[in-house]
Amino acid sequence: MGMYVNPGNAGFKKISGSNYIDKTMLISLINERINAEKNLICVSRPRRFGKSYAAKMLTAYYDCSCDSHSLFDDKKIAACDSYTKHLNQYNVINLDIIGFISLAQRKGIALREVPDKIADAVKEEVLALDPTLSADKDLENTLTKYVGKEGNKKFIFIIDEWDAMIREAKDDPEAQKRYLNLLRGWFKNGNFTDQVVATAYMTGILPIKKDGSQSAISDFKEYTMIKPLEFGGYVGFTEEEVMSICEKKNADFDMMKKWYDGYSFKNVGSVYNPNSVMNAISNDDFDSYWTETSAAEGLLEYISQDYNGLTKTIAELIGGVDVKVSTTGFANDLTTFRGKDDVLTLMIHLGYLAYDSVNETVRIPNEEIKKEFSKAVKQVKHRATLDRLRESEQLFFDTINGNEEAVAAQIEKIHREETAPLHYNKEDSLRSVIKLAYYSYRDHYVQFEELAAGEGFADVVYLPKYDSDYPILVIELKWNKNVETAVNQIKDRRYPDSFKGCGKDIILVGITYDKAAPAGNRKHICKIEKVTMDR
Repeated sequence: MGMYVNPGNAGFKKISGSNYIDKTMLISLINERINAEKNLICVSRPRRFGKSYAAKMLTAYYDCSCDSHSLFDDKKIAACDSYTKHLNQYNVINLDIIGFISLAQRKGIALREVPDKIADAVKEEVLALDPTLSADKDLENTLTKYVGKEGNKKFIFIIDEWDAMIREAKDDPEAQKRYLNLLRGWFKNGNFTDQVVATAYMTGILPIKKDGSQSAISDFKEYTMIKPLEFGGYVGFTEEEVMSICEKKNADFDMMKKWYDGYSFKNVGSVYNPNSVMNAISNDDFDSYWTETSAAEGLLEYISQDYNGLTKTIAELIGGVDVKVSTTGFANDLTTFRGKDDVLTLMIHLGYLAYDSVNETVRIPNEEIKKEFSKAVKQVKHRATLDRLRESEQLFFDTINGNEEAVAAQIEKIHREETAPLHYNKEDSLRSVIKLAYYSYRDHYVQFEELAAGEGFADVVYLPKYDSDYPILVIELKWNKNVETAVNQIKDRRYPDSFKGCGKDIILVGITYDKAAPAGNRKHICKIEKVTMDR
């Protein structure tokens, strides 16, 4: 038993106790691919979404140096026909690339030397498995000789944080090249791969780096945050799993959904951040645990990129608007950006944005990530973003204090600047205008649109957070109506009745304009009324 070759099952034994969420059916997907044509698998997902847990589980299951029946006999995988066929039947090479990089940094070794260190460490442990094996300069030759001896089993490669070298050596192309060549030697090497590799499972944050227009390791089948396919249920916790956790721990499921849901995949539905869910349970506190992930990839760095249209797009996302994105052409690294779409695509892979594959749009997924955006945008260096933030904060002040002319002028400005003429009068565009104008709401409010209230649905409602002394805002933006009519609609449909007992006053905001007026001269008019509620 070694550190990298056949490390045993201790890692999985440590995490498979009473609080373990059974994800062992992932094993059945890997079993189907062993010694098959498509036996090279790369699964990418954000930090703290269970990547290392999966690697430890697979290592414990396949490692022939240990007996893992006691760890898996009571798990879901035990019901599968393939369970005993593959249990503890292979040599395993388990590599955590972050560990090699950390060791090199502590010893002052250049990152470009890390690939050779990885190969040497594995070769040393393979030779220890069979002392009669003659040493060879190349790891590939050593592994081929080992598997060629009668009775020796093929290898399963399990590589955690496979992309760490791409991320950590982002400014060192030579280090990246040497590392990718190491992987090519294992997984794009015809006879060697067929003779030695039973299957390979790599996991990391980024998809496989592209070399020019092609993947550097093109034989891998990739499953990403954009298209996880059959691996979607293993990206994080499913809604069924979270509901079960909340029931067992007597936790508020609705709050859990609001804070940590937001990612959704075909045939799976909602997917939650596992680390955040378990921290919320452990701490009995719903908050953002994103900053505790030790992620080197800072949100601020990406939303500060100077690409055409990115500032406006970030404002739309923060305002709650779904944004179109093209994910093709992304180079799968942290430095090669052609424009804003590449930045948005990276943020999908990092978990900062959720991707809707049907509509090809992105959005901020949940309250946790909204909080991170809210913090980051205050530090962004774009003048336009800072101006928008200042204007939004002033708009809240003017709204709460009944400054109707100022509110009308700002809504008119956002409507003119941010809405294409073709969509100027569309209902969803009008809601987007409100959300963009009030986009700093997360400091004090939770935003709802088309909220069922009274005898209808309120366009946009801002409900104060529990620790805020701000009033409730109910906002309607109409065209070709008397401004009094817009406010009266709020009252006639009894929207305020839905908020009785909240202990908050309600600000009713009606905004209207003349649809037939010439473009650029559609003057907006605002009416604000305050409804004092019983305390």
